[in-house]
Amino acid sequence: MDLKAGTLLFLEPTHTERIERFRCKVAEVTDEGIFVDYPVNTLTKKTAFLVDGMQFRVTYSVDNLHSYAFYTDIIGRRVIGNIPMMILAKPDPTTIQKIQRREYVRVETQVDIALTVEGKHYQYVTEDISAGGVAIKLRHDLTTLKEGMKVQATIVLPFADGSISYVTTDANVVRIFEKEPMHLASVQFTDTDDLDKQHIVRFCFERQLAERKREVEF
Repeated sequence: MDLKAGTLLFLEPTHTERIERFRCKVAEVTDEGIFVDYPVNTLTKKTAFLVDGMQFRVTYSVDNLHSYAFYTDIIGRRVIGNIPMMILAKPDPTTIQKIQRREYVRVETQVDIALTVEGKHYQYVTEDISAGGVAIKLRHDLTTLKEGMKVQATIVLPFADGSISYVTTDANVVRIFEKEPMHLASVQFTDTDDLDKQHIVRFCFERQLAERKREVEF
């Protein structure tokens, strides 16, 4: 399963209308199940007390190279060394799915992004963003970026609680295309560390939740 102590897991409930996401760390994997610390809500930062039998879609990354998903449920609890643990059911290895980059949630939103190209810095605004990459709006000068170019991206992520994260990652310019009335560049992230990836996922989740709230109010 490539699950070992310290692996960060993200849990999304599968049988609820509420959009929630929790994170926890693997403490131990035994024949009995996957022992994890008590999950924390990624938005409120508060410890979540989840009931036995709850079902989740779990996602995790291995060595910051590949991401995987599987379905599980809470099958018990245990206190180990004075630390309360939850036990998740171990999935059948054949049911674990590899997540393709295109499966990352992509939201249309404008945030500031700076690209470093051959030692020079250029400011842009995104058209959309996901944990796998962004589409950025190009200005009238279309000669700065070229397909296949390697760049460094710094993205400004403002969160709902007023905090701001600055994510820096290496990236490739995959495609430059026209979308009336502007030109866009598709930029794929190539070396995003786990923490920065979590920041982007959280940001996309918050924007998606805000959009759904607007739709309900409308």
